[in-house]
Amino acid sequence: MTSLRALATGVCAAALASLCAFVAPAKAQTYPTRSITMIVPFAAGGPTDVISRIVTAHMAQTLGQSIIIENVVGAGGTTATTRAARAANDGYTLITGHMGTHAASVPLYPKLAYHPEKDFEPIALLAGTPILILARKDFPPKDLKEFVAYVKANAEKVNAAHAGVGSVSHVSCELLHSILDVKPVGVPFNGTGPAMNALVAGQVDYMCDQIVNAVPQINAGTIKAYAIATPERNPSLPNVPTTAEAGLPAFQAQAWNAMFAPKGTSPAIIARLNAAAVKALDDEIVKKRLLELGSVIPVPADRTPEALATLVKNEIVKWTPVLKPAS
Repeated sequence: MTSLRALATGVCAAALASLCAFVAPAKAQTYPTRSITMIVPFAAGGPTDVISRIVTAHMAQTLGQSIIIENVVGAGGTTATTRAARAANDGYTLITGHMGTHAASVPLYPKLAYHPEKDFEPIALLAGTPILILARKDFPPKDLKEFVAYVKANAEKVNAAHAGVGSVSHVSCELLHSILDVKPVGVPFNGTGPAMNALVAGQVDYMCDQIVNAVPQINAGTIKAYAIATPERNPSLPNVPTTAEAGLPAFQAQAWNAMFAPKGTSPAIIARLNAAAVKALDDEIVKKRLLELGSVIPVPADRTPEALATLVKNEIVKWTPVLKPAS
């Protein structure tokens, strides 16, 4: 009798284990069953917002559920990123982060409420975004050499717009200022979109911005571009020289935008989201739209969660010595 009971217990346990093993993958396979919220840590119309909308529109088709963009502004993107870190890790709240929210924030905010490496699951790198040195259209310097001389001579008078402490526009100009050894007045805005509007209106002097936000304005002649901080010229702005060509080779900067989920999100959900993001980046229409904006589409090897985790780690190491004095 005892052996029969033991046998029966063992059979039931095995059956239960098999059932659990069957149910878990089935649950992952059905994800998502409702709409997903994608938090964008800056105002609508900025580079991160534009890239997020282009990529998630295609991802929504693949996933069979809508992806709702929620713009949450404040504190250079850290307000939204803190919110995302504290969200449920069920795959229904994600965030598009970048080098500001997930790297530069570490040295800039000693009391940061999250840690990019510890509090997020990386999903996929979406796009690289070269940095440009831009100015209001009537800013006196005619080229980059004149810009450098003018800013050095008028450092206490000129001002630089940015999207908040820790944003890409702030971080990249901090690098520029450290190279020039100047400390101009910073003018913060709740996002790069509003900062760009102020530049177009001539309310601020200059800014360092991602190419996605600048191409339409440069082509329209509403602002001027002195140089792009990459080794080669960008096809979307063939007439804009590189910083090396224009006389400031030390200033090299390229931002990036990537997708993250709260820590503890299941590997199956991360894999599902990564596959949808990769499919979007391979779509000809998506690629065309990103390239027209001057974005750099990541190669396949750089699109994995593991590659993104390495990027975040390396970016924190890169920006800490540059930004620590500014914190």
